Amino acid sequence: MGGDRFGHFAAIDWSGAAGERHRGIAVALAHAGDEAPALIRPGHRWSRGEVLDWLLHDLPGDTLVGFDLGISLPFADCSTFFPDWADSPATARALWALIDNICVDEPHLGVSRFVDHPELAPYFRRHGGREGARFGGGRGRFRVTERAQDSMGCRPTSNFNLVGAAQVGKSSLSGMRLLHRLGGRLPVWPVDPVPATGSVVVEIYTTLAALAAGRPPGRSKMRTMAELNAALVAPAIASAPLGGQGAIDDHASDALLTAAWLRRAAADRLLWHPPGLDAVAHTEGWTFGATWGKDPGNAPA
Repeated sequence: MGGDRFGHFAAIDWSGAAGERHRGIAVALAHAGDEAPALIRPGHRWSRGEVLDWLLHDLPGDTLVGFDLGISLPFADCSTFFPDWADSPATARALWALIDNICVDEPHLGVSRFVDHPELAPYFRRHGGREGARFGGGRGRFRVTERAQDSMGCRPTSNFNLVGAAQVGKSSLSGMRLLHRLGGRLPVWPVDPVPATGSVVVEIYTTLAALAAGRPPGRSKMRTMAELNAALVAPAIASAPLGGQGAIDDHASDALLTAAWLRRAAADRLLWHPPGLDAVAHTEGWTFGATWGKDPGNAPA
């Protein structure tokens, strides 16, 4: 992957919360070079449908788009997404189609019908101490890329977890509905190969951008302009700072920093070829930027 492959870098902080519009969604864009990233429609409360429309109709050409969500579910640990279910899909794209088909009449890219499906509910952990018989116990099942995140000092959450502020389950599942509705018009790495030209979608984990900027895993959130600007000017990010001072929403700061980080990380060829990728590319996918940090010996062959 050449350093000049992309001319623009977008980061989308995503939300799986109920309802139409969400303060938890933020969209930021950085251009090649070192100018400060900027929010798209600052102050706007996005709907998930509006994000899909922006991707299809307003996205600049040759943009690397990062979504802060899991693009698939664990597969490699059990050689299937849903053990003991005869209709379990075999690929990430088939999983996206399954979710969207079950939830086709659910508005706002919601996924309640999927997680409440009688055949699928046992795989999820829910509020009220309800843990499905197939959840997996403990922290639940993890993808290979989430094991890599863990080796970097992060604390990933299983996509089968629907509990707590840090849960990523419904956020990721609603994102998979969006990916299905892109209909192949934007390739999604590594489920799809990266073409020679055009825009590409990747999964991101905004904590990885914060780590690159020198922030510890437990303090990745930035809620002041001073914190965000200190991260932007860090050597690994090498961005001009933003104007202004005072407080900033952490969803906005996550998107802004990650857009600037993508601008540098996209040129790192190793991040496009992490150990273990080939075995899971079409089933589990991968988080762009996840590598085998503290325990490289644990990387799959």
